[in-house]
Amino acid sequence: VRPIDIEKFIGLSEQHPVLDVRSPGEYHHAHIPGAHSFPLFDDAERKEVGTAYKQISREKAIKIGLDYFGPKMRPLVEQAEAIAEKSGSRTLLVHCWRGGMRSQILSWLLTQVGFEVYRLAGGYKTYRTFTFNEVRKPYPLLVLGGKTGTAKTVLLQKLKERGEQVVDLEGLANHKGSSFGAIGLPAQPTVEQFENILAEQLRVMHPHQAIWVENESRRIGRIILPDPFYLQLTQSPRIEIEK
Repeated sequence: VRPIDIEKFIGLSEQHPVLDVRSPGEYHHAHIPGAHSFPLFDDAERKEVGTAYKQISREKAIKIGLDYFGPKMRPLVEQAEAIAEKSGSRTLLVHCWRGGMRSQILSWLLTQVGFEVYRLAGGYKTYRTFTFNEVRKPYPLLVLGGKTGTAKTVLLQKLKERGEQVVDLEGLANHKGSSFGAIGLPAQPTVEQFENILAEQLRVMHPHQAIWVENESRRIGRIILPDPFYLQLTQSPRIEIEK
């Protein structure tokens, strides 16, 4: 299985399932939005393999990894088949942390049972570099301001319905602002995951058409906006709603 670059990987991910073979803890911290958690090792197993790699040798780590991987081969294949059936695609995209042993092993296994597999060169680390840079690019922001109760969120929704480019920062952060906070909402993502989600929205927007956002402070709950993005937000044209 040949590794592919981030541009091709992102393009294919719009049509085919992405399997994140990192441990559950790694996935929970941050992941590619829409990717399936498909761990080769659980958190304890990953720690044991990693410790052996650092303290003993690469060969020892591989043998320990194979001990854990062997009994899981059939369940992993069946899990992949279920994902493929649901998505209607026998093409799967695979990545681990740096494009190393875990994604290589799973790619080999899946090709043996007839899947077409593409592996991300550099793994999640490459994707994270992409999203980090994406949310720090200049964008043509148009800011909607006003006190709580001026229906800014509703206005943004109406603008989106009319075909305008809109990014709902509070929606992405699972937070309703200073007055209502996270009441009734799922847990907020990590700062890293928030940037991943934001990058996914920004990358598909027209670079020369205004992007509407609500005026925000630098913090949205526990989320901290990237400095360059926040600076753009404070310096972009703003429409103030009064009631």
